[in-house]
Amino acid sequence: MSANLLILGGTTEASALARTVAERGLTATFSYAGRVNSPRPQPIPHRVGGFGGVEGLAAYLRDHNISHVIDATHPFAAQMSWNAYHACTQTGVPLVALTRPPWQARDGDDWTHVPDMARAVAAVAGAPKRVMLALGKLHMEDFAAQPDNHYVLRLVDQPETPPTLPHHTVTVARGPFTIEGDTALFRAQGIELVVCKNAGGAGAEAKLHAARDLGLPVVMIDRPDLPPRDEVATVDGVFTWIDAH
Repeated sequence: MSANLLILGGTTEASALARTVAERGLTATFSYAGRVNSPRPQPIPHRVGGFGGVEGLAAYLRDHNISHVIDATHPFAAQMSWNAYHACTQTGVPLVALTRPPWQARDGDDWTHVPDMARAVAAVAGAPKRVMLALGKLHMEDFAAQPDNHYVLRLVDQPETPPTLPHHTVTVARGPFTIEGDTALFRAQGIELVVCKNAGGAGAEAKLHAARDLGLPVVMIDRPDLPPRDEVATVDGVFTWIDAH
């Protein structure tokens, strides 16, 4: 049977994989979660939205004769990764994760590691400050529990309804970002603290360089528990894995 890939995407790495898949003429479908209004165009067929949990994804794999699943979702998309793991286990479809290595603190970094979003919210308590929330739209409302801060929100899309944060600024931008751009943004907004997830990868790393250069502390949210599965760190690694499966 010829390969028929399902790429669970949304990341820069997923897009790079899609381009190589198209260049090689392989059959594949790119799946977006649907969390942004204007997802990047892809050179292969794509779908948008969830599958309906584990059973829905398992049915999709069977109905579409999927031969391999590549989980190239964001490292914090834990629910999707677990759904993929269980659906592939049920159906016997091989699964690999195209995973970004996590960021590591370097000399000059001032990171406070926290295990989850609730601890990140707690970490911004205290005297009012200007906080860069580099988290996307899903968790910004959590920080209403610390209403005295002014939050700068960097989002891919302008929010349809204003955030409930009493003091905030929205900046709309799509990565990859540059060190010069993030340094200028932090200076212009008077940022005193950065909150981010340890997503890894180069596309969003500029904020860490900017924070280091400006001497800003960072609240770093560590990655959630993810399922046991084969993992590769490069697009070439995906094709080596496919050849072996």
